[in-house]
Amino acid sequence: MPSIGRDDVARLADLARIQLTDEEIDRFAGEFDSIMDAVASVSEVATEDVPATSHPIAMTNVFREDVVETTLTQEQALAGAPEAQDGRFAVPQILGEE
Repeated sequence: MPSIGRDDVARLADLARIQLTDEEIDRFAGEFDSIMDAVASVSEVATEDVPATSHPIAMTNVFREDVVETTLTQEQALAGAPEAQDGRFAVPQILGEE
């Protein structure tokens, strides 16, 4: 598997607009090599008869019947609100402030 050298790390950092020191570039180059070696070892084990998985446990969606039920009235919904105004929840303004 190809090695990721200092120039590659510096180029990636430049593309990501990340400033790295020379020591960080050296360290990351070594770490990327370790990661690439780990990926290569996993790739050696993976065979065509082993299906690719995204999760170790089979996942299924659980759906319920879409049944129309009674809902809260406007008054019931606003009953527990700390503050209401004009039939709506009143919340502090967060946009447009200086």
